[in-house]
Amino acid sequence: MIAPLLAFAAFVALAVPIGFALGGGAAIGLWLMEGVPLDIVASRTFGAMDSFTFLAIPFFILAGELMETGGISRRLIVFASAMVGHVKGGLGNVVVLAMMLFSGISGSTNADAAAVGSVMIPSMKERGYTGARAGAIVAAAAGMGILVPPCLTMVVYGSVTNTSVAALFAAGFLPAFAMAGALLLQLRLQDGDGTGREPRISWRGRGRALLDASWALLLPAIIFGGILGGIFTPTEAAVVAAAYAMLAGGLLYREITLAFFWRALVRTGVTTGAVMLMVAGANILAWLMTVEQVPQSLAQLIATVGGGKTGFMLFSILVFLLIFALLDGIPGMLMLVPVFVPIARALGIDLLHYGIVMTSVMGIALFTPPIGVGLYIVLGLSGASLGEMSRHLLPYLATMLLVTLLIAFIPALVFLLPDVLGLHGQ
Repeated sequence: MIAPLLAFAAFVALAVPIGFALGGGAAIGLWLMEGVPLDIVASRTFGAMDSFTFLAIPFFILAGELMETGGISRRLIVFASAMVGHVKGGLGNVVVLAMMLFSGISGSTNADAAAVGSVMIPSMKERGYTGARAGAIVAAAAGMGILVPPCLTMVVYGSVTNTSVAALFAAGFLPAFAMAGALLLQLRLQDGDGTGREPRISWRGRGRALLDASWALLLPAIIFGGILGGIFTPTEAAVVAAAYAMLAGGLLYREITLAFFWRALVRTGVTTGAVMLMVAGANILAWLMTVEQVPQSLAQLIATVGGGKTGFMLFSILVFLLIFALLDGIPGMLMLVPVFVPIARALGIDLLHYGIVMTSVMGIALFTPPIGVGLYIVLGLSGASLGEMSRHLLPYLATMLLVTLLIAFIPALVFLLPDVLGLHGQ
């Protein structure tokens, strides 16, 4: 099993796209195995992508693209500013609230960071924030936002582990609110001189902001009300999200032109193609690891070391932090799930709980200096250096890691809402 992993690492070092690196490393491993036909590559590639659930990916990506420039994201930010911009913590509060609102529609952490950061970072600089501090707050909020459904990683995790995507969406809410609350408290404690607070808006002004954002705010209600009410599946919800974003941005707000819509379709196709290539390549590598009994070997090692569920959960969090920072979210998850999920299942860990812990760690790792992939999106928007932003960002990441440990060892945070809605165990 060493050869395909070394080949994969070599491909990544040569800047080969992750999907081809995964598939190429697996193909080399298959070639070295005796009696295994290489046409398994084609069958595993098709089998990996032949999933109805995966149809949600392009539609959630398209919804995010349409909202980023279709007027929806800007109106959500204006509404968030009117509600909490004057509270202690200033524009940092606005970033966290806006990220929760926008994350609940777009499904993509990178889209969240780009959309909210492009609007908020210049505004924060004008109010006295340094670029490094503004970027750090946006990065931390985007890392938190990955827990707010819909989430592409939850869709992929649910598909490859046969876990209910609707249950995963419901399970993400309380952990997301817990992490957002912790960040808001930290921002409040840091606001010693009131830098960056907005003037208090009258209730009439807040009403106007609410009215202007009402069509944008209606979308999360439609998505989650439809899913949790059994009206449509998460995959169908993605189609509804894309159609509604096009309707709101094009006909109601009149900010989506045909040229922009075409560019959004092209970007959606490119991003979806990259994601599905990663799914296909990881599926081949996962099959190879299963044949080579890698999960069983690792399970025996963990059993030898001891620690049970607690030890395995801590070990998982440490590995997730490293892998998700190096490989981005979805490709890292696709590599880890075939190895770690069978062990979690054998130890009696609920896969719904494990998936939320994995998602929470992913949000932290994506923005962990110096290798977090998402960090560089925010760096480009902030104009700060990596060192400057890291000094501001690390305390927020520490808070998020503490909340992740609470999520890992207090399962009620994950199970409460799915249990109430009757989704747990589906």
